Amino acid sequence: MKTNSIRRHVLALAGLLALGVSANVAAADAFPTKPLKILVGYSAGGAVDAIARSVGQRMSAILGQPVIVENKPGAGTNIAVKALIASPPDGYTLLLAANALAVNPSLFEPAPYDLERDLTPVASVGRVPVVFTVREGSAIKTLPELVAAARAKPGSVTVATPGNGSTPHLAMELFQHTAGLSLRHVPYKGGAQAITDVLGGHVDVVAVNALEVLPLAKSGKLKVLAVMSTERAAVLPGVPTVAESGYPGFEASVWYGFVAPAKLPQPVLAKLHDAVQKALESPEVRDQLAAAGGGPLPGPTSQFDKLLKTDAARYGKLIREANIKPD
Repeated sequence: MKTNSIRRHVLALAGLLALGVSANVAAADAFPTKPLKILVGYSAGGAVDAIARSVGQRMSAILGQPVIVENKPGAGTNIAVKALIASPPDGYTLLLAANALAVNPSLFEPAPYDLERDLTPVASVGRVPVVFTVREGSAIKTLPELVAAARAKPGSVTVATPGNGSTPHLAMELFQHTAGLSLRHVPYKGGAQAITDVLGGHVDVVAVNALEVLPLAKSGKLKVLAVMSTERAAVLPGVPTVAESGYPGFEASVWYGFVAPAKLPQPVLAKLHDAVQKALESPEVRDQLAAAGGGPLPGPTSQFDKLLKTDAARYGKLIREANIKPD
């Protein structure tokens, strides 16, 4: 009797598990059945917001459901990340993240989240190079000249960035480490004031995203010394890369990509990834990325996962060694 009772319980449990698996598979097959939401950790009207809306519009057409963009700026994007982590892992809430996602666990104490434990990488979207730029008429006209000036008088060349721990700041730190230089960092509260002070001759060089200097570079008021992408930027074809300028393999760009909460079902992940890849093929999305100074970054989820881990490791090491603290 006891054996039969145990057997019945085991069979009943197996049946429940099978029903659960079947229900999950059915839900994944039907996905999506309601609107999706893209969280953005930046204010409305900025580059990330514009990219989210452009990609979201195409994903809506592909998936057959509305895609809503919700801005949750603040705390270096940590507010948006925490909102994502608190969401159900059902694919209906995504975050369009940038490099800060990989950097913040090392930059903030205590770490606001764990990349591997709390998040599921979905797909990379695009990449925008960081650039070294000077005002027109500066004595520094090329990247080798910047290096020569810094070596002649260590600590004399001032480099403005949008702030401590920003991607341009980390890119600057990475470059001076690679080149064996001593540059003097001047952090600002955003790129606009940093650019203004370069134009005014108050600082020598500014490191920012390509998007922020494009209009002034095209008008001749600023001169871009080098882009930090692996290849020349389509919007700045005449500007050499840092790698071309004597530092092979050097790369420091701003990337954008979608992440979801941890434990996202694989079939849902596959559908979302496929929708992003198709969205990146559209001229509208490519034009939006070009307007931001960059281009699309299609590829498998594994590629984005590797990018996240690589940036987390290299920038985490840099943050610890340089004792970088957030503003």
